[in-house]
Amino acid sequence: MRIVPRAVESLIEELGRLPGVGPRTAERLAFHILKNDTSRAAALGAAVTNLHVAVSSCQQCHNFAEANLCDICSSPERDPTLLAVVEEPFDVVAIEKTGQYHGLYHVLGGVISPIDGLGPSQLQIGSLIERVKTGSFSEVILATNPSLEGESTAMYIRQQLEPAGLSLTRLARGLPVGGDLEYADQVTLGRALQGRQSF
Repeated sequence: MRIVPRAVESLIEELGRLPGVGPRTAERLAFHILKNDTSRAAALGAAVTNLHVAVSSCQQCHNFAEANLCDICSSPERDPTLLAVVEEPFDVVAIEKTGQYHGLYHVLGGVISPIDGLGPSQLQIGSLIERVKTGSFSEVILATNPSLEGESTAMYIRQQLEPAGLSLTRLARGLPVGGDLEYADQVTLGRALQGRQSF
């Protein structure tokens, strides 16, 4: 016996495939959409449908864009001597929210992961090397995640870019603001000690 209509079941199933959405949350979202005005559900459907039509990849940095170049690459207010290398477009969003960085980006589209069959040729590393060779960058910030794959990707990129003779930096790692020392793992605490700054 079917408890909910097949269309609702299908929506719950699709919503449940989204990252961070469990079965219960998927049900709540589906029922919320169903209870709301039809026009709001249609607007949501149109926004999702339009997503792949309106958004493409920036030809320069590979971030999300609505034109050939994203708003960051085409902005004259960005510092053209700074380049932050990130794994995914949502890393750009995270860094931009800090308001502390005003340079350009290069989105790799992932990390080197032999287990997942991802090598340097499947990522935007070749275009990064070419961009650095032809650009006027004074510093490249390797802003990959501090995971095993992120570290190995950063090391690979460092080896490729060292001959260019520019400054290669890595994001600092350590304790989060408001964190307690007793709850920090040994690696995080060790890196915080190694990366300590004058006060």
